[in-house]
Amino acid sequence: MTASTIHGYPRIGARRELKAATEAYWDGRVTAGELEATGRELRRQAWTFLREAGIDEVPSGHFSFYDHVLDTIALVGAVPERFRPKRPERARPGRPDAGGGDPGVDLDTYFALARGGTGAPALEMTKWFDTNYHYLVPELGPDTRFRLSAAKPLGELAEARELGITTRPVLVGPVTFLLLGKPGPDTPDGFDRLSLLDPLLDVYAELLAELRAAGAEWVQLDEPAFVADRTPAELDALGRAYDRLGGLAGRPRLLVASYFDHLGDALGLLARSPVDGLALDFTRGGARNLELLAVAGGLVGKRLVAGVVDGRNVWVNDLERSLSLLATLSGLAGEVVVAPSCSLLHVPVDVEAEAALAPELRSWLAFARQKVAEVATLARGLTEGTGAIAGELAERRRVLDDRRGSGLTTDPAVRERLARADRHDAGRASPYGVRRKAQQARLELPLLPTTTIGSFPQTADLRRVRTAARRGGIDAAAYERRMRAEIAKVVRLQEELGLDVLVHGEPERNDMVQYFAEQLDGFVVTELGWVQSYGTRYVRPPIVLGDVSRPRPMTLAWSRYAQSLTPKRVKGMLTGPVTMVKWSFPRDDQPVAETTRQVALALRDEVADLEAAGIGIIQVDEPAIREGLPLRREHRAAYLEWAVEAFRLATGVVRDETQIHTHMCYAEFGDILPAIAALDADVTSIEAARSGMTLVDDLQGAGYDQQIGLGVYDIHSPRVPRAADMEALLRRVLAVLDPSQLWVNPDCGLKTRGYDEVTASLRNLVEAARTVRGQLGAPRAG
Repeated sequence: MTASTIHGYPRIGARRELKAATEAYWDGRVTAGELEATGRELRRQAWTFLREAGIDEVPSGHFSFYDHVLDTIALVGAVPERFRPKRPERARPGRPDAGGGDPGVDLDTYFALARGGTGAPALEMTKWFDTNYHYLVPELGPDTRFRLSAAKPLGELAEARELGITTRPVLVGPVTFLLLGKPGPDTPDGFDRLSLLDPLLDVYAELLAELRAAGAEWVQLDEPAFVADRTPAELDALGRAYDRLGGLAGRPRLLVASYFDHLGDALGLLARSPVDGLALDFTRGGARNLELLAVAGGLVGKRLVAGVVDGRNVWVNDLERSLSLLATLSGLAGEVVVAPSCSLLHVPVDVEAEAALAPELRSWLAFARQKVAEVATLARGLTEGTGAIAGELAERRRVLDDRRGSGLTTDPAVRERLARADRHDAGRASPYGVRRKAQQARLELPLLPTTTIGSFPQTADLRRVRTAARRGGIDAAAYERRMRAEIAKVVRLQEELGLDVLVHGEPERNDMVQYFAEQLDGFVVTELGWVQSYGTRYVRPPIVLGDVSRPRPMTLAWSRYAQSLTPKRVKGMLTGPVTMVKWSFPRDDQPVAETTRQVALALRDEVADLEAAGIGIIQVDEPAIREGLPLRREHRAAYLEWAVEAFRLATGVVRDETQIHTHMCYAEFGDILPAIAALDADVTSIEAARSGMTLVDDLQGAGYDQQIGLGVYDIHSPRVPRAADMEALLRRVLAVLDPSQLWVNPDCGLKTRGYDEVTASLRNLVEAARTVRGQLGAPRAG
């Protein structure tokens, strides 16, 4: 009989219960025991739902209070020395710690690793492969000592057993864990992360023995690092790891899971190893995975977990096409298990909660609950035959036909305009050197100009006002008065602090993508479609339903008003086309590149309007451009070509004297510096403080000519950086860059922080810039 399973389920709760409980704990409004109780209840709800929905093998371990990689850091004891307690740890009710048992990590230390603590900067945070989920980066070095703290996986296994459910623990695999890590700040150059493999395998071997003794029949070890190009040494490490773990006596059966692309050379290697099953993604890289599986001679006597339901997008599955693929796969493995392509943490919980969406549109969509139902239906159809699910198949054919024939998806005017756009439109009139002189003459900025990325703190009062306006509790005039008052407050604050280039603070914006999606034709937004981005930061990705256009200006009135309040320059703020599409759920019936170009043309109209209104600096943020880089090198050149073209199409309309900025954060940018330069933005600001200014090493010798702002203030930590710390970061950058190239700014927007810490941090930022400016012999500004 064909079984069904999933890799993981959204951990946040249908109503964001985890966010509320976690932030209440941080604020001291609930105890650790109460937070633990919320976690137990969310786990119970997920496991019970999955069992009742017909999922045969329910996973455990996918729940986390912050991040599953952080949980693994705690699990294996890879905690940097600066976080180790200097005094006795306070007792906590409930489970003994957040990541494992003695000598585990207590809850406060766990959150300090993620958010920073007194004198202890947080771990670096970056994107989970090519998704908008952020993970905490393990710090590894020759002094790293692993030690098992297994209370979390053992405790969750026991919790599920109390409900009558035997779960399959899901863990980050040992080789992927090492490859996700980076050298710590004191690690000598040339350190090889894989040198830690054998001691880490000792911990995993101990863990597997404990899980088997506790009743685990299967354990899943995720190795998604191998859907990217890997060196022979890395592939050898994978083979050694699973030869050893697969050869353990008395172990549970091992499922090695991959997702987001094809496994390449690792597929055959794992197929030959003594593991008991492989999980493959047949939605991204699926055709290649099928070829590789055939070349390897299939998985004789092994389990294949076939990811045929897209775990990263929200469109309903073509059940008949999936059944056909599953039938093919059944001849290539000893057992086929139906599954989504990856964990469902990347999609919202339940489309049926979206009462404001038209029923027709809801029928086209599948969120986590609906994807679980699709998996169960496919497993039943494969086991019992298509007659057993004839009604479901007929209904799905009708839904797919309705979507294909709907007038909501196509706008001839948009397609005609895109066909007329050419490469001349995708570029500035003059080269950067010419533009820079024109901009210097117009803007008259000092050396090392200071600015912020865009948003200022989103207070509870602001959120209440926006909610009241959306629900009709206040009229448009009252809403506008409140937003104008907040803008005026933010502008005054920046003037008092002495910042050189100001922003309006974005009080009217709920999210940098959703705000624009609500005003563009072709997008729809949800009410409860929350997805975790990191920690308690959740977003509601819009859905690209059809062809995209801009019916009216989106930011013009707010930017005009802000600029009217001050003689200083105020940036116009937009979200770029790649990020708009990447941080939405794109349509799956046309190439993503085409959708992105449509968005670029819509933004081009907004850029032109801002310039015509006298806005001299326009920032078009593209934090997702590195995130969207394909995991396999063979596809990267084509992606970067259309991504760069889209940005240039959006910004190429302005005159030389108008300065175009862009912003990027929380990804690895060193390998796409040529593409960043090709965007032809005049100024690029990039997150660098949290990653320890590692981008400086990439800039050295890269010949980067444009202006750049490397962030000197990590905004994802409540810690207020000292002016001296920021001065040191600036001096490090100035060892590589000419002072005329450097801007001074935070890593990212400030919306998640409070005003007290933002004010103190920005005051220190301005002081640091002025001090270094003085050391360079340049006049002080402000």
